[in-house]
Amino acid sequence: MNSSTRLDSLDEALSKNLTSFALGVIINCVNGAFVHIYFKNKVFQREPRYVLYIHLVINDMLMLTVSVALQILTYTVPLSFAPCCTMILLLTTTNKNSPLNLAGMAVERYIAVCRPLHHVQMCTVQRAHALIALIWGVSLIPGLADIIILFAVQPPSASTGTVVCFTTSLYNAPYHKAQGLVVQILLFSCVFLTLIVTYLKVLCAARAVSGSSQASTRNARNTILLHGVQLFLCMLSFIFPSINVVLVTTWPQARTKIVFTSFLFVNVLPRLLSPLVYGVRDKKFSGHIRRHFCCKRCNSAERRGKLVQ
Repeated sequence: MNSSTRLDSLDEALSKNLTSFALGVIINCVNGAFVHIYFKNKVFQREPRYVLYIHLVINDMLMLTVSVALQILTYTVPLSFAPCCTMILLLTTTNKNSPLNLAGMAVERYIAVCRPLHHVQMCTVQRAHALIALIWGVSLIPGLADIIILFAVQPPSASTGTVVCFTTSLYNAPYHKAQGLVVQILLFSCVFLTLIVTYLKVLCAARAVSGSSQASTRNARNTILLHGVQLFLCMLSFIFPSINVVLVTTWPQARTKIVFTSFLFVNVLPRLLSPLVYGVRDKKFSGHIRRHFCCKRCNSAERRGKLVQ
């Protein structure tokens, strides 16, 4: 989006920023409702799968907020090196958190189905918190490496003044490209293999059980399959830059529209998937949400009734 700033008219820039801001607020409000339900009910805080789930939702909210804010700032305020690096570091870290968190959730479901007797000992809330800390540590390392490489290959004067706050513009050394490619391949290969193995194990378990256990296993299998869909959406953020180059080369007059559309479909709209996939499908979560909002409606109706009397 940054490179297209000067090519947009005032009306186009305003409409794009308003669209991004409105979608960001709406999606964060939906995600925020699930976060509110989680922290209001202690029952969710005692189960590791809900701990990992709510971390995924909060991570998506943070990533969405930073990406929308960065897009709006590039149209309105010239950014200097330090705040730009900070925002990109946070954006790239949260972007890598998502697939790693999905892998952790898949492993938890695998243990719950295939090793139920060991689930209580192996999957605890404390270990879920430790896994979240490990995810942040692993995801933070490539972003810090990019900054170190930048200082190593460029003179100190490059960090003064305003910059084009875009990852490929800021980190444009060959070392950045090599490091980024290696990290992407390792990250998604590990997560993809984890999802495939856990899905096949749960699938085999589903064929071996019957009755209510089969229904539970089928639900876990479908959940892991949805993890794969989310992983594919996470990979779009790495695939779309190449697709954008092809599309912009084919239709150069529609460059800004292509870049903005890819931004919406890669950075904004997928952030709505986590609450829809897990919060709505999960009976316990959806039940608490219905009761919460039904109670609010009942209370507001009672207050209106008292005012009328």
